[in-house]
Amino acid sequence: MNSRELPLDQQLDFLTDGCVDVVRREELRARLERSRNEQRPLIVKVGFDPTAPDLHLGHTVVIRKMKHFQDLGHTAVFVVGDFTAMIGDPTGRSKTRPPLTHAEVAHNAETYKSQVFKLLDPDKTVVEFNSRWLSALGADGFIRLAARYNVAQMLERREFRQRFESRQPIAIHEFLYPLAQAYDSVELKADVELGGTDQLFNLNVGRDIMSGYGLEPQIVMTTPLLEGLDGAEKMSKSLGNYIAVRDAPEEMFGKLMSISDELMWRYYTVLTDVGTAGVSELRSGVASGALHPKQVKMELARRVVAECHDRLAADRAAAEFDRVHGRRELPEALRDVVVPFPEVSKPLARVIAEAGLASSSTEAARKIEQGGVRLDDVRCVDPRRRLTPAELPMILRVGRHVVRLVASSAGASAAS
Repeated sequence: MNSRELPLDQQLDFLTDGCVDVVRREELRARLERSRNEQRPLIVKVGFDPTAPDLHLGHTVVIRKMKHFQDLGHTAVFVVGDFTAMIGDPTGRSKTRPPLTHAEVAHNAETYKSQVFKLLDPDKTVVEFNSRWLSALGADGFIRLAARYNVAQMLERREFRQRFESRQPIAIHEFLYPLAQAYDSVELKADVELGGTDQLFNLNVGRDIMSGYGLEPQIVMTTPLLEGLDGAEKMSKSLGNYIAVRDAPEEMFGKLMSISDELMWRYYTVLTDVGTAGVSELRSGVASGALHPKQVKMELARRVVAECHDRLAADRAAAEFDRVHGRRELPEALRDVVVPFPEVSKPLARVIAEAGLASSSTEAARKIEQGGVRLDDVRCVDPRRRLTPAELPMILRVGRHVVRLVASSAGASAAS
């Protein structure tokens, strides 16, 4: 799709669909018109600090919006915040975020470059590391940058204001974070900056700072935050409720199938191009009984997996899910879990935890009580259940995960 092929108002509707904030819509329309007249693509900026090695589907909400600009012929600039990560983004923090080391940032940043191209067109994407210009800015440059904003403006940010009013400490370097992010926009001469709704303050600082450098203020657009698998908290690695962009297709598909039917509609809205009208039509089909929720959810999983991998991988993941969870057959690639037996028997809950299928024996016992555990396709509901070497090998199912338990040779010998 090229920007010259669509009327301006259709471009505007396409680009703003699903956005929460657009500052300002009329400015965006004018910028699009100028881009078309001058045959100059807009510079559209998104930044991520490499605070963890994986991008997750929550990140892809804004990356997909970036792709929409690419589809209209504009240039996407993916900024890896290797400099700002060492400051630590105060967004959503009730206390100072511990800064990362150079080594941690460098390791995580390398993984981002490969993951982002699962969604973005590499030929239309510029990857930049903001250390290139922020390191060169130097102490005197940062002083001049800091002079362009005042403390009263900074305290308009909710997190800062709440911490100030409750006498919680605010480190001086935290004020530098939104300024450094704003300077990224100055350096790149950004036309548009995208971010989640929690980034609205930082993005608007960019608008303020750019005008001070004699540049036209960027358009600010925010996308909604995505709830994690639990449907309650924002998707986050620290909460363990995330789906990583580089999860294997089968793992990604299974996680998507585990979300609630209600959360499914939210994922359809922010992770696909079905659109508001399309989601309403699907919901009506489910409500009337014309569509089964499981089939609609499987199509969601196919779409997301295809976007992060490819259509063939998505179809294979769907077939594998149906084989294992629909027809109760074994996975094609069944993982063996070796169970050591230091004693005559071992608690099943501990085996589940040691196999990585639960975070602890307590959580594993809860899964057993809830009926989510099967041994050789027989549901086990006794959290005190123990295993002996003589019972193995045995197929263990915990939720969507299936493994084969085998006794260690040492354990088998001890038992005999």
